[in-house]
Amino acid sequence: AAEELAAIRGFQRVELFTRAEFPEFLGFWQHRGFVVERVVPHGVILTKPLPMVIKVPTSADMVRLGERLARLLESGDVIIAGGDLGAGKTTLTQGIGRGLGSEGPIISPTFVLSRIHLSAIGRPTLMHVDAYRLSSSHELDDVDLDAAVADAITVVEWGQGIAEGLSEDRLEIDVWTSPADVSAVGDDSERLVTFRAVGARWHGVDLGVLRGDDHE
Repeated sequence: AAEELAAIRGFQRVELFTRAEFPEFLGFWQHRGFVVERVVPHGVILTKPLPMVIKVPTSADMVRLGERLARLLESGDVIIAGGDLGAGKTTLTQGIGRGLGSEGPIISPTFVLSRIHLSAIGRPTLMHVDAYRLSSSHELDDVDLDAAVADAITVVEWGQGIAEGLSEDRLEIDVWTSPADVSAVGDDSERLVTFRAVGARWHGVDLGVLRGDDHE
């Protein structure tokens, strides 16, 4: 949560100090994406890039953001989507589906847990999952997604702490109501979308292209 807040406020990197006499602390933070930057008296300084933040003015812009994201996606990609309730995760997924040429209406699969949308243009299948009613990764196992993940693009709404086991390589995306527009809760109020790339799959992928062109 602190990383998300710092990113939203415009910071690009976080660093922390850990004491040399507690190697278990060093391992704890390295497991969470931090790397050693320099040795200092009594310990080391670790750093980590903060998530990329994109301001999304309207729901139509959210759909276009999803379309741009679809251009980067490949079979086997997993997206874990979180953030504020009703902020636009499904709208973003609709844009991904439009970019993939996915068939059928893309609506929140809250009660059926998952929906599968084949592509009409030869792109990968979109597997749309809603984990809102699930309480653990074991319950997600019962949905039996593993066999399909490798050949599909999987979007799991509310998947934090539940869906990470689907892939070591994933995009973690959160959609937030903008602090600059806290009184507006409609579909066309500004949102902030944060992107965190996890795993080797995303090394070298320029997520900056998702910002698009102001005249697009």
